[in-house]
Amino acid sequence: MVPFFRVAGIPADLARQTRATLKSPQYGHPAHVETAAGYGPCRSCLATFAEGQEDRILFTYDPFAGVDPYPSPGPVFIHREDCPTWEAETFPPTLRSLPLTFEGYGDDRWIVARERVADGEVEAAIERLFAEPAVRYVHVRNTEAGCFIARVERVG
Repeated sequence: MVPFFRVAGIPADLARQTRATLKSPQYGHPAHVETAAGYGPCRSCLATFAEGQEDRILFTYDPFAGVDPYPSPGPVFIHREDCPTWEAETFPPTLRSLPLTFEGYGDDRWIVARERVADGEVEAAIERLFAEPAVRYVHVRNTEAGCFIARVERVG
């Protein structure tokens, strides 16, 4: 099957800067380091945390920075230790079992369509969202917490 989407975690420079300064690069707010008390996931590598074993950094992040002038900051976690940024034409396997909501955005950051994913059927949900011509990109959000996880873009 030919890939029709690409998934990306937060930019690697942003994660690197957060680890180095323990501040939100976008806002300058202090970042908080703690041992993982929940699954997360890490917004860089998009893997879930090993609860009680890995340290994670909580900081303020705006996934719309550079896309729209209206800020929408929210809390996100990354691994305290360096990890590879996820950028692939496949969906991260560690996210499939999480409660996910996909929001399809159009022009002017308007939500055109939204879909909750059931049973890990992410490709079908992404395909339905991108079937709507007005959808330019999709945000993956945690259905329970409502926070941003990753961005999905069309390929081709």
